[in-house]
Amino acid sequence: MSDTNPPADRAFVDEKEPAKPIEENLKSRATWTRFLFMIISYVLISLASIVGSVIVVFGFLWVLFTGEVNRELRGVGQSLAAYIYENIRFLTFNTEDRPFPFGNKWPDSGVEAGDPSK
Repeated sequence: MSDTNPPADRAFVDEKEPAKPIEENLKSRATWTRFLFMIISYVLISLASIVGSVIVVFGFLWVLFTGEVNRELRGVGQSLAAYIYENIRFLTFNTEDRPFPFGNKWPDSGVEAGDPSK
């Protein structure tokens, strides 16, 4: 394993401090608090996937009947994708920042209302 990708059991550990024994890890309130937030984040991703599926169907029907893309739906879809991405990063220990609604704000879609190119 390379130095740039440490094994998961060494995630976010300061190299200057010795590793904690497993008993301390099991009793750590921070570990169990993170676990609780991880469970809630997983449930929120599941709900967001259902909402995303509805957006996909509505977006397709909109294009089917009008012949043009609905910019509002596209913006909501982009924002939802960014939210799911933030949750996945938190769940996979790539960040300690808690996603919405536990820390960060809801992600911006990045799609301008008047810009048809985005």
